[in-house]
Amino acid sequence: MKLTKQIVLKDISALPENYKTKDIDALISEYVRNKADASELRDYVLTEQWLHRIYYYVSLKQIKDVNERMAFIDRNLLFDDWWHTDQLINFVNKLPFETALRYAKKYIRNQDPFIRRWGYVLFISKLGRGHSAELLPLMHDDEHYYVQMGEAWLIAELAIDEPDKVWEWMKTNGLKYNINGKGIQKICDSFRITDDWKAKFKELRAAIKNN
Repeated sequence: MKLTKQIVLKDISALPENYKTKDIDALISEYVRNKADASELRDYVLTEQWLHRIYYYVSLKQIKDVNERMAFIDRNLLFDDWWHTDQLINFVNKLPFETALRYAKKYIRNQDPFIRRWGYVLFISKLGRGHSAELLPLMHDDEHYYVQMGEAWLIAELAIDEPDKVWEWMKTNGLKYNINGKGIQKICDSFRITDDWKAKFKELRAAIKNN
């Protein structure tokens, strides 16, 4: 079964008027059961964003090997929005860490801010746990808001298991306050970081602002 934009439009028109994400996911599951080929939808991903989820999910759910999934994403870095990359994390969370790191080092230098963001949020899963020594050096000053938030999100994720290492790094990392400050806010919002560590990170704010 080869999916076309016309087929998808027809199928979506048959959904309830106020359809929700779960309705789209049910449609995706049906396409996957039918081993649908979504390749023709690729040309529309950047111009018609409602096709994002269908294109990626139908394709990735049919790829069983995690390295092949990552290779598919690498060939399809069509990230003209901020939320889209976050949807792909669970497809690659079993990648070998060194493989993911090689991809990330390439992505964080990309001209596209949403690809740079992907280089960070790629590790918001068990993939990044315990790897603060390798991941914290990837952080750099970036003027794009959603990249900053991706960095902050990863900083907070790393602080769950290694708060001491993140705290020591933050004291001297030399980054602008907009990234450190957002990182501290994400840490303070986390339910998986102790109040004692949150207090220690809050105390860093003034010193970081004065750097």
